[in-house]
Amino acid sequence: MENQFLKGGEFLVRDVDHTRVFIPEEFDEEQKMIGDTCQDFLDTEILPRLDQIDNQEEGLMRSLLGKAGELGLLGISVPTEYEGFGQTFTTAMLANEKIGAGYSFSVAYSAHIGIGTCPIAYYGTDEQKQKYLPKLATGEWAAAYCLTEPNAGSDANAGKTKAVLSEDGKHYILNGQKMWITNGGFADVLTVFAKIDNDRVLSAFIVESNTPGISTNPEEKKMGIKGSSTRLIFFEDAKVPVENLIGKRGEGFRIALNILHMGRIKLGGAVLGSEKLTISQSVQYANERKQFGVPISSFGAIKHKLSEQVIRTFTNESAVYRTCRNIDAQKKINLEAGMNDGQAEISSIANYAIEAAVLKVYGSEVLDFVMDEAVQIFGGMGYAAESVVERGYRDCRINKIFEGTNEINRLLITDSTLKKAMKKDIAVLEKAEDILNNLETHTGIPLPTEYFEEKLHNIIQFKKAVLMIIGQAYKVMKNELVREQEIMMNIADMIMQLFAAESTLLRVKRLGDIKGPDQIDIYKDILNVFLYDSACKIRKQGMDAINSFVDGEEWEMLMDSLMSFTTVSPVNIKVARRRIADRLIEDNRYNF
Repeated sequence: MENQFLKGGEFLVRDVDHTRVFIPEEFDEEQKMIGDTCQDFLDTEILPRLDQIDNQEEGLMRSLLGKAGELGLLGISVPTEYEGFGQTFTTAMLANEKIGAGYSFSVAYSAHIGIGTCPIAYYGTDEQKQKYLPKLATGEWAAAYCLTEPNAGSDANAGKTKAVLSEDGKHYILNGQKMWITNGGFADVLTVFAKIDNDRVLSAFIVESNTPGISTNPEEKKMGIKGSSTRLIFFEDAKVPVENLIGKRGEGFRIALNILHMGRIKLGGAVLGSEKLTISQSVQYANERKQFGVPISSFGAIKHKLSEQVIRTFTNESAVYRTCRNIDAQKKINLEAGMNDGQAEISSIANYAIEAAVLKVYGSEVLDFVMDEAVQIFGGMGYAAESVVERGYRDCRINKIFEGTNEINRLLITDSTLKKAMKKDIAVLEKAEDILNNLETHTGIPLPTEYFEEKLHNIIQFKKAVLMIIGQAYKVMKNELVREQEIMMNIADMIMQLFAAESTLLRVKRLGDIKGPDQIDIYKDILNVFLYDSACKIRKQGMDAINSFVDGEEWEMLMDSLMSFTTVSPVNIKVARRRIADRLIEDNRYNF
């Protein structure tokens, strides 16, 4: 089993057999049925009511979550003994993707099934799970997650909410406030993070919202996701039974971090639903809208936009489901080692913290691009409030802030990589040292002539570029590197582009096995354009990093090596993009 999948972050130093990678074209009939159920629910219950949802019609969002629960959509990953379906992380991600096209509803849904339910599912006692999970899985109760405070945003452990043990030892007395709480207006169960007495770190508690001493502010007014309930929640001498402590005292900060890893991966998948819907809206408008007597979809400038929407969405999807397969594989190993279901899954997710941050940043920025280009394709109509893309444009902006800002996550990508390297969990520094000591043998390697061997060569060279920069930066700055945030983010962008590029290559090669080599020309176009662009982006970020901490002969050596590592065969990107766009235009919807 060890050689069948990569540990978290190990993609930097190891290659993977494409036959070991899951791609969405391999969903089985049961998974497709779950996806279809989600799509039917979206089409019948959510999309016709978007204005009502955004106007926060009294009780509507809560009732819609209840209906989702009745269909089993809230308990897809909850174990069967707690009224759930016990499906894999990959299957749950498919449902998450489908519902991700639901605008404000998708936010309420994701908060409930993810950060709202998972702390109990992953860390709760058997008694806590028996009491809360069945009601959360069926939609009888709704959940919220209370971490952020007015003066503790990215620095979650700076929160000041306090928990003090009562004199009789039966309750913790909570005092404090939480802000930006999704589902805060109607949640029945809250996961609340607070410090017990004078502890330096957080603990986590299950708090029922009808507990005396809990109150809320009115709904927050937001730029987008207007239908999502977002409130400030106050705790004033709220009594929480001692048996509602989640995990151990002082374990809350670790729980919060691991739940955030899960939330980041789920966000990377949820945005896929919006991306695909938006691309379909874009091409349908482009096919209908005529200028100078012809549809605007016939213009090269519009084809460029449509094709780039497709390319980035396809690469995002490839990276998401590649990671899901790894999580499921690691979970199976954890279960065989004796962990319970919750421990096995969250331990697996935590192992892929680097990939989680990559997917969060990459996915949110792909959606941001897709939505912006959609408004541009719609032109003036895209700016009108009645446009189908205007709502999505406002809604998508929050994704670069949710689950830790993209800046925080970029720093996390590089920091987590360095920490794993220093612990020798992954051989990053060893590989980097070999490259730096033998640059002449690692550069100037002739390109293979066979198609997939050439593309794999490109990926291997991209990895060398990333490792060279990491190794040299660490060699020069050591532990001070973490304070050089600009360089840390240069490295993170290189890692993200590499991961997306390799994931796309693996998917396209796997598609060749499934469909036949003569049926994947359009996917080769996607891969060709993306690798060409990735080479340019990795080179640019590498140059920025090198220019920030190297000079003299060393600068020239590194720069020459970077150019070699990021050299790819010429691609007629105009023609390739037009073929991708033409396929989209013919289908009149995203169908890749």
